[in-house]
Amino acid sequence: PDTGCYIHGLFLEGARWDAAVCQLAESRPKELYTEMAVIWLLPVADRKPPDTGSYLCPIYKTLTRAGTLSTTGHSTNYVIAVEIPTDKPQKHWIKRGTALICALDF
Repeated sequence: PDTGCYIHGLFLEGARWDAAVCQLAESRPKELYTEMAVIWLLPVADRKPPDTGSYLCPIYKTLTRAGTLSTTGHSTNYVIAVEIPTDKPQKHWIKRGTALICALDF
């Protein structure tokens, strides 16, 4: 794109992307990982995150979420967090361990 960048090839764990309503939805039975839609990252100076309507979803490199702590205080497996639209509160998705994964182990 002219501004920002697209991210594709991520997998959702603990939820699925519902393309019909463009937001997070509950996982289907026996579905551990689902493909995430393409995400368009747009830089915005001094942006304030919304109080409701989105889940601040972490992105990890691998399924093993633990890594060694880097000098920034984050795990070396942690990449960034992105806002994903939802109609449920953040704690709903946190309890399910919802995260985006860059690469599956199999």
